[in-house]
Amino acid sequence: MAMRRAAVLLLLWLAVGAATPETKKSAAPAGAVPNEALKSGPGVTFVDRGKAVLHGLDKITARVSELTVPVGESMKFGRLLITVKACRVRPPEEPPESAAFLEITDLGRRDTRPSQAFYGWMFASSPAVSAMDHPVYDIWVAGCV
Repeated sequence: MAMRRAAVLLLLWLAVGAATPETKKSAAPAGAVPNEALKSGPGVTFVDRGKAVLHGLDKITARVSELTVPVGESMKFGRLLITVKACRVRPPEEPPESAAFLEITDLGRRDTRPSQAFYGWMFASSPAVSAMDHPVYDIWVAGCV
């Protein structure tokens, strides 16, 4: 299991490309969606979709909810504010894969400031590769429609 996870992480690292200090300094403008993670080689294409289908788990109540969020819009799930920046799928003739670019903000309690819980691409086939780490909630991509 650990070998498989290491292999998936290596493939994702190769697909995105190693980040150099020069790359990190040139940050994308606010609201921009980095496309490098979805352009991994010749013949690999993704098609934009209008909505992301997400699943949210509240670890306290053990309830799983299905959330359908349009691209460019936000939805609250518990204390989380989930914004979908992009949702893409592979064409039918290629192996199935869905990916969503998410910005998830923990709004916190009244006495705390909002903090960013997740920002990046999340893949439906490999949710553990880029998982959100939160003590109360889990969010993962089910697909794009």
